Amino acid sequence: MSIDRQPAVAGAFYPANPAVLGRQVDDLLAGVADSGAQPHPKALIAPHAGYQYSGPIAASAYAQLAPIAARIRRVVLLGPAHRLPFRGIAYPGADRLLTPLGAVGLDREALAGLADLPQVLRLDAAFDGEHCLEVQLPFLQRLLGDFRVVPLIVGAVETEAVAEVIDRLWGGDETLIVISSDLSHYHDYATATRLDRATTRAIEHLEPAALDHHAACGATPLAGLLVAARRRAMQVRTLDLRNSGDTAGPRDQVVGYGAYAVF
Repeated sequence: MSIDRQPAVAGAFYPANPAVLGRQVDDLLAGVADSGAQPHPKALIAPHAGYQYSGPIAASAYAQLAPIAARIRRVVLLGPAHRLPFRGIAYPGADRLLTPLGAVGLDREALAGLADLPQVLRLDAAFDGEHCLEVQLPFLQRLLGDFRVVPLIVGAVETEAVAEVIDRLWGGDETLIVISSDLSHYHDYATATRLDRATTRAIEHLEPAALDHHAACGATPLAGLLVAARRRAMQVRTLDLRNSGDTAGPRDQVVGYGAYAVF
């Protein structure tokens, strides 16, 4: 019998009604301007706030998948631990992750391939109430066909330990890597804009040492991706850079959101 993990933030970060959620995701994706022919991404960096705040920016990332959606069979999801402090990189014991749009199966074979890495551990508690990976799933469900996920919550761990996991899961054209991260938190609009531009420059130049958790809550998984991408002489394209003051919130304390493609 399959073990299902129920959604933690349906009805809060995004709609719990399947029809409403499907329409919202479709509308967000339809609102992304056509950027013309671009290199296909191997990895995406997308924000993870409530859809009213970061949904348009996340859609800018996921819209890049339309030309390659048919070939993607595995999505490696990495995001930061918001609720439980722990050391290492956690995966859940569930067989499927549920959202209002249905179930997404875990790639158990891929997880088994990480069993010898000491930084990787099963820790269900890391996923309790955690939103950073869950909010990415409806976008993937609306865009992709039959795919499985490797969901990983990143706690306190060295950048190289994250890069080692990403290298192990890199795969070929069938594998997409997604890093879930917001940018700066709770600065005024002008300060956040300045800080997020600096973070974006670091991401574009594949400079993991320039990132910290004040710049991006997902700095650790993000830095791991940048290390892996630098080894492969890859490039980063910024797709969108805004904050909650641009979307649905006041401008006295904002959260920054960026969308990036790695190719």
